[in-house]
This record gives sequence, structure tokens and C-alpha cells, in this order.
Amino acid sequence: MPDLLSVDREGAVALVTLRRPEKRNALSIELREELAGALRELAGDDSVACAVLTGAGSAFCAGMDVTQFGGDRAHKQRLVDSSVAAFGAVARFPKPLVAAVNGPAIAGGFVLALHADVRVAARTARFGFSELPRGIPPSYAAALSALPEPVARELCLTGRLLDAEEALRHGLVREVVDDAAVAACALAGAIAAQPLPALLEVKRRILLAAEHARGALFADEERVLREALLG
Repeated sequence: MPDLLSVDREGAVALVTLRRPEKRNALSIELREELAGALRELAGDDSVACAVLTGAGSAFCAGMDVTQFGGDRAHKQRLVDSSVAAFGAVARFPKPLVAAVNGPAIAGGFVLALHADVRVAARTARFGFSELPRGIPPSYAAALSALPEPVARELCLTGRLLDAEEALRHGLVREVVDDAAVAACALAGAIAAQPLPALLEVKRRILLAAEHARGALFADEERVLREALLG
């Protein structure tokens, strides 16, 4: 099986790329496990000060690979474990994380982007929760992490997609550019040039504030996810 994820390093910046372009980087169990493992490794690497997350091809990430849902109990447990590990690794990454949203970031892919500290969008980027028609409630906690509350409510209740320019108006993205990866890596380089202890302390405060503001909601959403996938 080809690698589902790559990690390229330039100085103190690590570029993490989801590599299932033929599936619009949909998050298979295996990709979720690789993503969680890669971020754990980068978290413990003192030579890395900032990471960038992007997708190969024309999409950032189309969300969970729903073709893998179901199966026996052991498979369902792996669905749960890999999901909690991957999204948790992104949400709690202890270093600055920049999302280079090179195309659509949908459903679980939108959640990955929301968990980044800063987002840079390509002009083709789209953001939103497409899972509502399947009866899957979107992550309101993730939406609240980067969007004004009225917008977060609307997107979770309607499934409407934001284009890159509307995302910029709402403050979801820092800028809209032709090449998101190039711009995001340049930004990451500027962040990584700052003293690492100071960056780690700022990120600790960001995570602490997020836990105080939305920790209980995230925990409740994880409980619902476990029940849904194991049911």
C-alpha cells in the first residue's frame, strides 16, 4: 500500500500532507492512524517548532471514509479508536499548527482545519459540514473554535458551505491565495523563527483556553461518536 501521508521538513517547519488524492483525502482508518502517529512524533521532536497540514491533489480533506463504516465489533472499535486518536492529535497538538486548505475541507476535513491555529485558503477552498443529511450531527464544538457563534450554529444546522472569500470575511482564514501550501509554509517559517519555549507557552495557553471553553462539549461529542460507531 502506498504511503497515505508524508512529512517533509524544512528547517523547523514540518509539512504534513494527506495523500489519498484519488479519494479527495478521505480519512480512512489507516490514514487516521498515520496522522495520529505523525503528529505524536512531531510533538516530541525538539527540532520542529511549527507544523503545516495540507492535502495532496485538489482537495484538503473530504471527511471520514464512510465506505469503512460498519463491520464486526473489532472493526467498529478500530473506527472509534482511530477517529479519537487522529482528531485528538490535531486538536491537542502542542505546537503551532497551520492548515493549508488547498481545496474543499468538508465534514471531518472541516474539523481538521478548524482545529488548526491558523488557516490559509486557496481560492478553490470550500468549508462546511456535509454529513447532516446522513443523520450525523456535525461537531459544534469544533465550529465554535474558529467561527462566530451565529455562523457556527447556521453551518451545523444547514450544512451550507462557505467559499474562501466568505471564510475570509468571517475570520475563519487568515488569507486567500493562489497556492495555500506555499503561503502556509512561509507563515509557519515566520512562526518557527520565534523562540520555541515562548511558542510552546503560547500554545499551552491556547489549549488551556479551549479546554475551559469547549472541553465538556468535546467530551460529550466524543461520547456520541462512540455510541454511533459502535452501535
